[in-house]
Amino acid sequence: RFNYPAGITTGTNGNYYFADVANHTIRRITLAGEVNTIAGLAGTSGTNDGTGDGARFNYPNGAGVDNGGNVYVADSGNHTIRKITPAGVVTTFAGRAGVAGTNNATGNAARFNSPARVAVDGDSNIYVADSANHAIRKISSAGAVTTLAGQAGTFGTNDGTGGMARFNQPFGVAVDGGGNVWVADTGNHTIRKITPGGVV
Repeated sequence: RFNYPAGITTGTNGNYYFADVANHTIRRITLAGEVNTIAGLAGTSGTNDGTGDGARFNYPNGAGVDNGGNVYVADSGNHTIRKITPAGVVTTFAGRAGVAGTNNATGNAARFNSPARVAVDGDSNIYVADSANHAIRKISSAGAVTTLAGQAGTFGTNDGTGGMARFNQPFGVAVDGGGNVWVADTGNHTIRKITPGGVV
């Protein structure tokens, strides 16, 4: 059973990972159709880092997987990006639980506002649709957060480069093999493309 599943992605092993939003958990489906909860406790929200069902999430919305099998989660209700290792250990990779904001910084000094989806490229950079900030954020493998495109807190429709572009509640994000980032710009009813040079 699921409760508002969202943000499904595949890992290098062929398994599917997704956020079971209203259950506050991260689930996995194997190629054989077996469903497992890899982190969180169904029906219980919270902020705890921990292992397996000792961790807590708050309406997680999307997941992405790197080449090492680590799962990154847009923990929307907590305004954070979480990391789950292959062993099921959950840490807060960027942002501070319960604190919304716009800061670019490293680790828990960075701030997000209802991040909705994540995507991971081949170099383990993480791209975040930071929905309520109307921006696309990038997190390096070392946890340094920058704003790739848009201006946090300002919505609009503009094409442009980097901070000159505008989005309106972007909700989906994906990255292709050429380094282009694709965005479902939900409030604008459009699909946007961001080149590796930051042109939207």
